[in-house]
Amino acid sequence: MAESGPLPVCAAALAYSQAHDGVALLVLQDGKIRCASSDIAEPQELWSGTKSLVGLMAAAAVQDGLLTLDERAADTLGEWRDDPERSKITLRQLLSMTGGQTSSVGRPAGYQDSLNAPLTSAPGSMFQYGPAPMQIFGEIMRRKLLAKGEDGNPRTYIERRILTPLGVRIAAWRNGPDGAPLMPQGLVLSAVEWAKIGEFVRAGGRLNGKPLVEPAAFADLFKGSRANPAYGLTWWLPRPSPATDPVTRSTDITLHAAELPADMVVAAGAGDQRLFVIPSRRITIVRQARLDLTALADGRKSGWSDSHFLNLLLAR
Repeated sequence: MAESGPLPVCAAALAYSQAHDGVALLVLQDGKIRCASSDIAEPQELWSGTKSLVGLMAAAAVQDGLLTLDERAADTLGEWRDDPERSKITLRQLLSMTGGQTSSVGRPAGYQDSLNAPLTSAPGSMFQYGPAPMQIFGEIMRRKLLAKGEDGNPRTYIERRILTPLGVRIAAWRNGPDGAPLMPQGLVLSAVEWAKIGEFVRAGGRLNGKPLVEPAAFADLFKGSRANPAYGLTWWLPRPSPATDPVTRSTDITLHAAELPADMVVAAGAGDQRLFVIPSRRITIVRQARLDLTALADGRKSGWSDSHFLNLLLAR
């Protein structure tokens, strides 16, 4: 990546990140480095930042004719067809965390076992953040790829369709208990590599001027649901939200939405891992940090504020 002169606010942003367990910070403007810590090439787990790649995979699958966002999951999952509630769930609802699966934390179940995750709300009625919808989507992709005579591994598909064309080098990707790559978490990338995904999003899902994923599906990734306007299809958005779940409330971009660029989109993971993409400011920001698992389990707050950090960086 080419470098340009540092942002005047770089030192303050670096100091704030480091004061809150930050290990890497990278800011690109017009594709050039404008602020960087010393360890942007060191791989770190993205945790739930992995989920946002699942949305990009879905947009690629739409382009490839594998699926549509509004088809019913039961069209692929035969075991759901006779279930009065599960038979109604659409792929869009899975990706927006509104399919009805209960919220949960901890190690995700495998793809097949995730199909049995209990429903605690009617499909489309409530935002419930958790790993099961992503694992279910992984199983749907597996079956659709196999039906086309292709490798059924979703990771292989993501790499072939998105990561390899973008030049993204994966350090690691954890598997679940079934040996399949985890869809809700587990991807390990350096800040430099994660920024390549951000730049792709900033370019509107295009590579060298050509759509790498289906444009309308790509645009839908960044539209919130009625249940949670602050969450699109695996991407967070700066929107006021009625959702009261702990994950939505773990970022303050919902409370300060009016102060932030309306076109900003965010991939976010536990421990305040962040990928901010702001097309109107021509900026991509990666922030990675140490995850304190004990604090996470105890529900202790990190003190990190997304809005404060962004106001530091975006000050004119």
